[in-house]
Amino acid sequence: MKHLFACLTGLVFGTGIAISGMMDPAKVLNFFDIAGAWDLSLMFVMGGALIITSLGYRLVWRRAAPLFEQSFQLPTSTALDARLIGGAALFGIGWGIAGFCPGAAIPALGTGRWEVALFLVSVTGGFYLRRLLSPALAKTAT
Repeated sequence: MKHLFACLTGLVFGTGIAISGMMDPAKVLNFFDIAGAWDLSLMFVMGGALIITSLGYRLVWRRAAPLFEQSFQLPTSTALDARLIGGAALFGIGWGIAGFCPGAAIPALGTGRWEVALFLVSVTGGFYLRRLLSPALAKTAT
């Protein structure tokens, strides 16, 4: 049942991305082009998502546990360290260059554009590269 609801959640997310037009990297890039063809639709999509998410969290936190887990799995660290800031900066730079974030790129695979596949291959490669480098990074940090 847990996997069914995970698939349904992904379907709802992908449908929202498609309806809002956020599968088109030009819409995202135009949001960042303040001096040119500035498009505010991304701000409205994110604002709508923020409102729905905040309402959802208010309902979810009233429960003792999630529907399909024994307990909530929350991050324990509140530190703003170099990994967090660097990762956020890298994500933002990649988003600004490509016009895609991984969440929007996955439903955009259905468009058949080679750029989307290249982006997702690059992101996946970055995940695996990070895993390979993780032991070496941990040694240099100590």
